[in-house]
Amino acid sequence: MFGFLKDKIKGALQKFSKKVEEAPEREEEVEVPLKVESSEVKKEKSKGFEKKESKKIEKREAKKQELKKDHAKKEERKQEPKTNVIKTETKFELPQEPVAEGKEEIEHVVETTVEVKEPPKEEKKGFFARVKESFSKPIQEKVQARPVSIEPPVVEKVKVSVETTAEKKKGFFRSIAQKLATKQVTSELFEELFWDLELALLENNVAVEVVDKIKKDLKASLVDKPVPRGKVEEVIAQSLHASVEGLFMPGIDLLAKAKEKTPLVICMVGINGGGKTTSIAKLAQYFQSHKLSVVLAAADTFRAAAIDQLQLHADKLGVKLIKHDYGADPAAVAFDAIKHAQATKKDVVLIDTAGRLHSNTNLVDEMKKIVRVAKPDLKIFVGESITGNDCVEQAKKFDEAIQIDGIILAKADIDEKGGAAISVSYVTKKPILFLGTGQEYKDLQAFDKEKLITSMGL
Repeated sequence: MFGFLKDKIKGALQKFSKKVEEAPEREEEVEVPLKVESSEVKKEKSKGFEKKESKKIEKREAKKQELKKDHAKKEERKQEPKTNVIKTETKFELPQEPVAEGKEEIEHVVETTVEVKEPPKEEKKGFFARVKESFSKPIQEKVQARPVSIEPPVVEKVKVSVETTAEKKKGFFRSIAQKLATKQVTSELFEELFWDLELALLENNVAVEVVDKIKKDLKASLVDKPVPRGKVEEVIAQSLHASVEGLFMPGIDLLAKAKEKTPLVICMVGINGGGKTTSIAKLAQYFQSHKLSVVLAAADTFRAAAIDQLQLHADKLGVKLIKHDYGADPAAVAFDAIKHAQATKKDVVLIDTAGRLHSNTNLVDEMKKIVRVAKPDLKIFVGESITGNDCVEQAKKFDEAIQIDGIILAKADIDEKGGAAISVSYVTKKPILFLGTGQEYKDLQAFDKEKLITSMGL
């Protein structure tokens, strides 16, 4: 399914990507989030630093005490005059500066000792002592004239800085600019590059409206946007995937509707040979597989053998068929089928109508009459997927005439192009409900847009 379309899109994307890769490189700044340390980690680091600093201070104090003891012992041995030790504690602080958030400050207190020797007791001085005193006297006077001041060493405040990303952070993250080599697609280059992809889509019967929508989406996501080198094809494929995904309308859950209203009346419409009758039989089997009872209405009284064909399906499935003679009023057949379903408490009524072209005014009016009389809950258009743009135009005209509610695409299993599947929902703004994928009753696949997109190679 959609094999031809898949190959065409793949080839066009490869050409697109190759040309973008050949475009000149440019440097683009991107923001890379940095990991931020938690407050607990910062506290642990701060505690560890404080612990190391306190150990250093303790060691210095212990060393000072040892030196003092050694000095005292030496003085005792020398039996020198007793000295008074004045212990002063001096605290020095630098001018206060604002402390940045996330940082801590430790102040050092320096202890200094000043030793003041008492003058020796007066003794009888010899000649040499008197000479020595005469030389030292001026110096002593000079010293006594000035107060003793010992300038302590300059102590700088030790600021403990725990590295943090609190400054310059945006929310919980700080970002840095990192330059990466990227490719950029200009508007002129895009127009040139999109031509191959546009041609591939048109060759596969994709509607012009859909091509324009895809082009607009790709242009918005690629033009003047930095594309990382080596990821060009991936970025383009992702953009195309997102664009195609937006082509499909939300589906309708027929089973849920059948449980909400009894009987659920569904009228099937389409052109001649579009697969309506076969699709009705498949849909009847679908409801039966979910434990719902069905009644068929043979409202195609125009085409020869149409009633007989539907009767064969009814017999095989074991369901009731309401029919009149050929040439009878189709609206009357539909009305009788609904009344029968109400009387017998059937869950679903499926009305088969004659195939007709949207250009045949009389048959279109007849279809409008069936809808007016039967008042169906859902009007479902059945079209052949392989007819491409023709199927899209037919669905569009039927929607204008009776306002269809959903679409079934028959013969999707032999559709290599996939143009109708991609286009019909976007053009009509109606959901695709099922895809016919074979001739057996079980070959009715609930539409899944992701499966369809995957089958396109996106």
